[in-house]
Amino acid sequence: MVAKKTEIAKRASDVLRLLKREYPVAICELTHESAFQLLAATILSAQCTDVRVNMVTPALFDAYPTPAKLAVADLSHVEQLVRSTGFYQTKAKNLIGMASQVMSRFGGEVPREIEDLTSLPGVGRKTANVLRSVVFGLPGLPVDTHVGRLSRRIGLTKLEDPVKVEYELNAMLPPAEWGEFSLRLILHGRRVCDARKPRCEECLLEALCPSSELPTKKRVAKPTRKVVVKKPAGKVAAKKRVAKTTKARKK
Repeated sequence: MVAKKTEIAKRASDVLRLLKREYPVAICELTHESAFQLLAATILSAQCTDVRVNMVTPALFDAYPTPAKLAVADLSHVEQLVRSTGFYQTKAKNLIGMASQVMSRFGGEVPREIEDLTSLPGVGRKTANVLRSVVFGLPGLPVDTHVGRLSRRIGLTKLEDPVKVEYELNAMLPPAEWGEFSLRLILHGRRVCDARKPRCEECLLEALCPSSELPTKKRVAKPTRKVVVKKPAGKVAAKKRVAKTTKARKK
């Protein structure tokens, strides 16, 4: 068990090293200029692509550039602005609620502590860790669908729950690397390790990936069943009679 954990931790270190070589600059693809903007964009990114969010946020931030302005926004107008991101009614309500609480509880400044961030409407651990790692330079490993999927595919975890995956990955990596490891996994998941059609032939992690689909990978051979050919019952009975007769004559 200890040897297995050591092997997985070594693989995590190798993955980190290779990803850093492939993606020297770990970028967050949500366009933002402040903690408030990234927080709003990340709330909108739930069940939505970063590309779509980046199409929506310019108009949103033009209309509501600060938490103070968003806190008193007209709900129907915010819904109209974010409609194309999906679940727009819930997202609009969360955006206004988030801004309102940032103003009333935190003096207009987006908080840094994960407990404070997750107390805001529409903010879970993933979003909180995005803010901590990208804006504030604090330890935080956001586990989105890409990070969870690749971590399982590469063999770093078997867990499905994002929070449990986060804790398991945290134990394998230095805290200073958590945020950028997540960003690099996301970049790799989008560019190479597609959910349906991973491009293993292009993947720098292929040699250490247990899920590689390349034919050069060693496969565990399935045990073959021994085929027993049954002889016709009549012939078997006839042979037994001949054998008995032969024995009797010898006696």
